[in-house]
Amino acid sequence: VQLQASGGGLVQAGGSLRLSCAASGRTVSSYVMGWFRQAPGKEREFVAAVRWRGGHTSYADSVKGRFTISNDNAKNTVYLQMNSLKPEDTAVYSCAVAQRYLIVSVMPRPEAYDYWGQGTLVTVSS
Repeated sequence: VQLQASGGGLVQAGGSLRLSCAASGRTVSSYVMGWFRQAPGKEREFVAAVRWRGGHTSYADSVKGRFTISNDNAKNTVYLQMNSLKPEDTAVYSCAVAQRYLIVSVMPRPEAYDYWGQGTLVTVSS
């Protein structure tokens, strides 16, 4: 599976961005796709994930109510709509795919994911 993330950029606080992650190489219809981020000098942290079948989602508390993850089965693409962005959202955002069924409580664990895409930088200015 190859993952291509895009959509990052520079935005002012309070603004919005939409990230995309396109998967190719094999079907992802039974997978879980997730977004993680890593800010300079900090550890990677979970942002959001969606189960391809059923659409069950999981969000980090820090982004609940501001970010929305969705998937387009026909395009094998996952989106992360980010609204009300804050300077603390500044990070490199990466998408990942898990090749197994994950219960919601496991979705935030990076070790549960099998493939990772390159990151896309999101910078939120104050």
